Amino acid sequence: MELKINNQIKQFQADALSIQALLDIEIPQKQNGIAVAINNTVIPKSKWNSHFLHKTDTVIIISATQGG
Repeated sequence: MELKINNQIKQFQADALSIQALLDIEIPQKQNGIAVAINNTVIPKSKWNSHFLHKTDTVIIISATQGG
């Protein structure tokens, strides 16, 4: 499966990935303070396990940072 994540094209072996599975692969060390948008729609964290990605999806992963 090919996905566009934060403006980079990435390849994955799986035919189906949930948002949570994608995050487990991409950023396993930090998953607090994360927001995920699929095709410009923010997906609530409560739906990350049940929302499956499609090969045409554009994914934006935003991580909160400290400071200002």
